[in-house]
This record gives sequence, C-alpha cells and structure tokens, in this order.
Amino acid sequence: MNPMTVSRRSILAMGAGAAMLPGARALASTLAQRHGRHARTAHPLVLGHRGACAHRPEHTQASYQRAVADGADFIEPDLVPTRDGVLVSRHEPNIVDTTDVAAHPEFAARKTTKVIDGERQEGWFVEDFTLAELKTLRAKERLGTLRPESMAFDGQFPVLTFDEIVAFAAKAARGRQRPLGIIPEIKHSSYFHSLGHDMEAKLLAAIRAHAWLQQAPVIVQSFEVANLKRLRGMLAPWRNIALMQLADEPDKRTGDAIASGGTLTYGAMLSASGLDDVAGYADWIAPWSRTLMPETADGHLAPPQPIIADAHRAGLLVGAYTFRPEPQFLPASLRQCGTALRCESGSVAEIRAYLAAGLDGFFTDDPALGRRAVDGA
Repeated sequence: MNPMTVSRRSILAMGAGAAMLPGARALASTLAQRHGRHARTAHPLVLGHRGACAHRPEHTQASYQRAVADGADFIEPDLVPTRDGVLVSRHEPNIVDTTDVAAHPEFAARKTTKVIDGERQEGWFVEDFTLAELKTLRAKERLGTLRPESMAFDGQFPVLTFDEIVAFAAKAARGRQRPLGIIPEIKHSSYFHSLGHDMEAKLLAAIRAHAWLQQAPVIVQSFEVANLKRLRGMLAPWRNIALMQLADEPDKRTGDAIASGGTLTYGAMLSASGLDDVAGYADWIAPWSRTLMPETADGHLAPPQPIIADAHRAGLLVGAYTFRPEPQFLPASLRQCGTALRCESGSVAEIRAYLAAGLDGFFTDDPALGRRAVDGA
C-alpha cells in the first residue's frame, strides 16, 4: 500500500477547516486506522444515509440540512448521470419511487423496461432525461405512509445536482463545531459506462471544480470493484479522499462481474483472503449490517461474524448499512414500541450492538439516533 496512506487519513479532519475539537479528533483518529495502527475510538462516524431520509425525502436539500443539524459526520449523495451528462443525486437510475414523474403526462412515453446489473426494471430512468427536464420533477418519500413526516414534504423539493450538494456542504461546514464530510456513491458504474457515461471521470471533474472537495473529508463508495481500483490512481493527488468498498448479500455478484461475465461474489470478497484483496485498493469495507451480525430465529442479533476482525487485520476500516428507526427494519427483539411507527430506543440499541462489535462508521436514515448511539446520550 501507499506509505502515505496513514498520514492522508490523519489530516482529513483538519481539511474541513476545523480546529482539533473533540469531534475533529474523533474523525482524525477513526480515519487514521490502517494496517494494524488501530487507534480505536469511541466515536465512530455517523454517515447520514441520503441525508436524514427518515424525516425528509431522500437526497433533497431538506434531507441534507436535517442530517447536518442532527450531527452527521458525513452526508451521502448517490450519483447517477442525466442524459446530458450531469451528475445528480438519486439512489438508482429508476426514478419512479422517488419522484413524481408518473404524474407528468409529458413524460408518459418515456416509461420503459431496462435490465440493470442483471435485474429487469420498469419505470422512468434518469439517463433518459436532461437536467432541465429532471428539474421539473419533485421528490417524494420512497416508503410512503411508513414515514408520514417525510411524506408530508412530497412535491416540495427538486432533484439536486452533485454540484449543488457540494456547494451546500461547503457552506454548512463553515463554522460548524463538528467537521462535515461528504461520502458520494457511484451507482452502477458498468451500466452507465455501457451508455457512454464515464462516472469516474465525471467525479474527477467535480473534484477539480470544487476547492472544498480537495480538502474536506471525502469518502468515495461503490458496490463495484474495477471502478474503485481505477479511482485509486485517479484520486492519488488528493490526500483527503478515501475509498469504500460496499458489499451486498454474499451470494450476489458485483455489477462489474455481471457485466464482464466474471464470478466474484460479495461472499468471496468478505472472506479473509478477499478482504486482503480489498485492502489493496480501498480503505473501507462496508457490508449490509445483517452480513456482519445476522438475526437469529428467535429475533436476536447473533454474535459478530469474523468479517470485522478479519477486515481490521487486513488494515481496513469497517462500515455497515443501513440502520433505520421503523420496527419493520429492526430485529424482532428490539421492536418494543407497541404500535408506534418509530422505535427510537430499539434503533439506538441496534446501532450500539454493532458498535460494540467494532464498527468504525455506519449509515443511518436518522443521524440524530446515530449521534445518540455514538455519544451515549
């Protein structure tokens, strides 16, 4: 590995322009863990998943504002390209579940069926719309009545470009007691490459265009492998940028493996030898939470799988996704909230169980609960 790796991690918090406040020390300490130099901290990173989408429609400025106000260390924009090549923030190419596109008769003929990473989908797809067309749409709550607070904001917020999110984050970071970072995810890189969109080059152009991205804490994530290996070289000039390998369910193949006819599964990736391979190009590994600690038949969390310890031995930081406050997403033993739509105590307890297993950071739809879990409030 690059011998500069440890030092590049240790300066991330200072890159946000913060003095070494307690939050900054925690951020620097966490990001400094590398190749056995585990400066373990009691303050893992709270990663605001799509902002604070338990409270506001995902990937909207209101969602990111709420995440910052609630103490997230990082905010997460998922990146997909428009037809005219602009990076915007949506969780997937299909925008039927997160915008009001179906209510726009002028776009009715754009409804279609596509195969993405081997999965057949029907809907409207971001790559078929120009930015100007997308800007006529409004965001909506993905989970509908399961999140009535967020659903109340349906139709109020536009689709954001990555540039707009970066500008917001740079402004929000100024004068903040806690450092603020950004953790963009490149979505479906191989699929978009097949359509002529070089996602990694677009991200590189954004970094070059925004001074804040060149010195703030930044983690770039992907479920694919080849693009992260490429990014390791492309992003080498910037010492503030780390890479996170995401991992889906163990029996699934990576998107680039599907596109190329390869055989790599996430299960193989999460083996001890697979994690050694990941450490050759990435700084983090972040699996689905239940891969790390499955739910048992009686509704409790099982003891941690070896993945966390194996990853730390390989020199990787470990994240997990996604922690949500609704009972449907909690282990049965933590759903002690009656008929309430939210089970805050159960969510905090779940996060703390994973933190006790050694997580260095975690994605949550409700950063306020994540902050409570980390800080012990």
